[in-house]
Amino acid sequence: MSMSHITTHVLDTGSGKPAADVPVTLHVLDGERWVQIAEGATDADGRIKELGPDRVPPGTYRLTFDTGKYYAASGTETFFPEVVLTFGVVESEGHYHVPLLLSPFAYSTYRGS
Repeated sequence: MSMSHITTHVLDTGSGKPAADVPVTLHVLDGERWVQIAEGATDADGRIKELGPDRVPPGTYRLTFDTGKYYAASGTETFFPEVVLTFGVVESEGHYHVPLLLSPFAYSTYRGS
């Protein structure tokens, strides 16, 4: 199974379950503008393993999570209609996993493995 250089995982900490069907876009900063390079949605386990190319060059990247759509599907109010995580890729080798821990009124993230 192939895996993208950048992957993500969304856990709904309010329900204690993976967040399925969260739309996610991946952008790269090109000069002063963001260019979309991939899009997808989390699977039943809250993961996107194939988001973008298997290798990306060093640079600044952004993951945008459509949390408003995710919570609207269950009729849940949320303070954050989207979550944008900007991070740097410093080497072309290795794997960058950027998880999102999500609840209707808070979120956190970290560099995963």
